Amino acid sequence: MVDEKNGAPDEEPTVPAADQPQPGEATPSEDGGTADVDGAEELIEAEGPDVELSTEDEAILDQASVDLVADMRQDMLRAQAELVNFRKRVERDREANRDAVIAEVVRAVLPALDDLSRAEQHGDLADGPMVVIAQKLRGGFDRFGLTQIGAKGDVFDPKIHEAIVQLPTADVAVNTVADVIEPGYTLGDRVLRAAKVAVSVPA
Repeated sequence: MVDEKNGAPDEEPTVPAADQPQPGEATPSEDGGTADVDGAEELIEAEGPDVELSTEDEAILDQASVDLVADMRQDMLRAQAELVNFRKRVERDREANRDAVIAEVVRAVLPALDDLSRAEQHGDLADGPMVVIAQKLRGGFDRFGLTQIGAKGDVFDPKIHEAIVQLPTADVAVNTVADVIEPGYTLGDRVLRAAKVAVSVPA
């Protein structure tokens, strides 16, 4: 057909290059799918059943399970031992604190006990209500384990004796307590107060 105005024949409409299928591209099928569907089906069919473990692999897994159980048991035993040690430490600290408190209280009352001892030596406690008070006070101290230390004739021990006076004499071969100026006291294994003594030393 010839264009009446230009005298040129009509040209066939061209398809844009972007709409034309390129080499290697999948073409749509009639049901809207692509050729990739066939490839996926082939891949699924090729997978086959689950892989079974060999005897060696099963042995490795069994050993790993045994080791895991053993490790867990060791961790449990270790935790139990730590708990027992913690309880013992707490109990030991509690007893130490209790002993320290008792020691401080008893140490604070020792001067009163000294006064009672001096009064007894001077005969002031021969009778009367103070005798009963002194007995109860000493009985209470005894229950806590209070013990008087320092006596004439004892071998001098710097751990429990405090030498106030030294008296050279030829009558002793070792340092010996010649007289007790102030008695000392222990509470259990704790020295509350060293005994103040006069010591005879070899001349």
